[in-house]
Amino acid sequence: MTTVPLPVTLRQLQYLAAVADLRSFRRAAEACHVSQPSLSAQVAEAEGALGVRLFERDRRGVLLTRAGEALLPRLRQVLLEAGDLVEAARRHADPRAGTIRLGVLPTIGPYLLPAAVPLLRAGLPRLAIRWEEDRTAALVARVEAGELEGALLAAEADLGTLETVPVGEDPFVLAAPPDHPLARAAGPLRPADLRGAEVLLLDDGHCLRDQALEVCGRARARELDFRATSLGTLVQMVAGGAGVTLLPSLAAAVEAARAGLVLRPFAPPAPARTLVVAWRRRSAAEPALREVAEVVARAVRELVREVVREAAREARPAGRAPRRR
Repeated sequence: MTTVPLPVTLRQLQYLAAVADLRSFRRAAEACHVSQPSLSAQVAEAEGALGVRLFERDRRGVLLTRAGEALLPRLRQVLLEAGDLVEAARRHADPRAGTIRLGVLPTIGPYLLPAAVPLLRAGLPRLAIRWEEDRTAALVARVEAGELEGALLAAEADLGTLETVPVGEDPFVLAAPPDHPLARAAGPLRPADLRGAEVLLLDDGHCLRDQALEVCGRARARELDFRATSLGTLVQMVAGGAGVTLLPSLAAAVEAARAGLVLRPFAPPAPARTLVVAWRRRSAAEPALREVAEVVARAVRELVREVVREAAREARPAGRAPRRR
């Protein structure tokens, strides 16, 4: 097979990407831990080898040329594939060792990780996991860009082209003050029981909001104007008598106990979100992530089972007040 000499090196491509990201030769040199003259010379050499100018300088800083804008996505893909090559070699040596970066939603992390992390440490002792919390869109973008190996997300959200493996169902439960009619109703609820209820939800940008809105839309419930930025704020508003809310089972036990709320389950088929571990297609970290998913699935099952059991105990016959927490 005939090989064609490459006109640029991976190091030069890294310099080009740094300048494009930071829009500054000085900051790019600092980020790459080289002197600015050295980086500038390498960038100029790469531009000469490619036969096009990628950058222009003006008073505002560095601008991408049309050629730079066109070639930058391919440049990033080359760097991404090169990183995957190195990662694949390391994973073949020992897929259960090393460090991986995983994203997690703020509506999952605080409630699931305390139970899942000890299981992961016991089951995969040579694998270090660095967790980073963010919303769905940001996590998907970071996984696709190679900044994270994977993320723990909800399958109902837009996950782009990511590959996924499910780790469990997270059913919704109703959270209400003890004196609310829905807290005193007999038996498990149906979405139709929320008709006319005043419901508090998270603000825009949370996938959990979209999932809860679907339930409320079917039930013709009324969303209040206030939108919380966290589940903690949400349940405190409910505790103050502002309305009711829907909580995923993973978060329900912790948040409802803090605020003294009553949890009520929904009758099957209960509304739920599907939790998944997601990663970039052809990622070298896939074998490790599948093992992580198996361990996380155990934690999800145990936590959800306990919350659903507790909520069912609070679904008392009509005329009897639920017990206070």
